[in-house]
Amino acid sequence: MEMPIKLLIVEDEMIIGAKISLQLSNLGYEVTGILPRGEEAILHITENAPDIVLLDINLKGKIDGIETALQIQKIADIPIIYLTANSDENTFNRAKSTRPYAFIAKPFKQLDLQRAIELTISRMIENQQTKIEIVPQTMDDMDENANDSYILSDRIFVKHKEKMVKIFLTEILYIEADRNYSHIFTKNKEYILTITLKIIEEKLPLQHFIRVHRSYIVNLLQIDEVAENHVIIGQKAIPLSIAMREDLLKRLRTL
Repeated sequence: MEMPIKLLIVEDEMIIGAKISLQLSNLGYEVTGILPRGEEAILHITENAPDIVLLDINLKGKIDGIETALQIQKIADIPIIYLTANSDENTFNRAKSTRPYAFIAKPFKQLDLQRAIELTISRMIENQQTKIEIVPQTMDDMDENANDSYILSDRIFVKHKEKMVKIFLTEILYIEADRNYSHIFTKNKEYILTITLKIIEEKLPLQHFIRVHRSYIVNLLQIDEVAENHVIIGQKAIPLSIAMREDLLKRLRTL
């Protein structure tokens, strides 16, 4: 299932915060909150962790944006994008020391916001990146440029039109080979990847995935039934190789 990227806005000028929220919604992202104080942001993150935080450097209140970022980093590994007006050199150096993923200078356009988010997602992936091309499933999905997908330990980020979406690996039902392509099936959608099943098998975190046939990898958590020569996922009967059946049963017993 595709999930929108979630962002928290921490901005003490509520008109600006509302404008940013509208821009994010226009881009297809989800806003988890618009908060004016760093203390509120820290509490919010413990209860509803976003994927990215948009954080004004010059927050009013007991702690400014930089101190807020430091406190956030103690409890969660969430990328920070700073929103900044005319900061002095000392403030900028303090902010830089927190290693933000991007800076956006006020006033900014929606395109600036879009690029900063995409840059941030790319940087999120750098340390554990596996990049593969996505081929759109229908003409409606086609962009001028090929879409990209990035496999992390628990999710895939996919660029779809003007936004990035995430697909949790637990939502994948099975993956089917088609010569030099692979079809990834979720409950609601199919993705065609320009990569072989063998390469996907090497790159996926395989604690919950297993090859059951030369043409199929399945999600162990999604199996409904194991028969003599096939497994059932949803209403799909997926062939089960005799040579791979015993390994499958062993893996199922350890779940």
